[in-house]
Amino acid sequence: MVLISMNPKQIGALRRAGIYFVVGYGGLVLINNSGLQLDNMWVAYLPMFIAVYFFSRWADAKIESRSSNQSDD
Repeated sequence: MVLISMNPKQIGALRRAGIYFVVGYGGLVLINNSGLQLDNMWVAYLPMFIAVYFFSRWADAKIESRSSNQSDD
């Protein structure tokens, strides 16, 4: 079995993408099932995607700080 070693930048990017995917998909489900009948749904989607982006960056920073604190101990 070959284990692929990844550098921290790759791990961080994959972690952020995973967070963005999960939270973004949840946001899309929430908006699409909310019953909104807008002429242009981007009025609802754009703020949601911006919020998801900032949330994913914040959550990634929290996860990274916790993992670095545990490795320092």
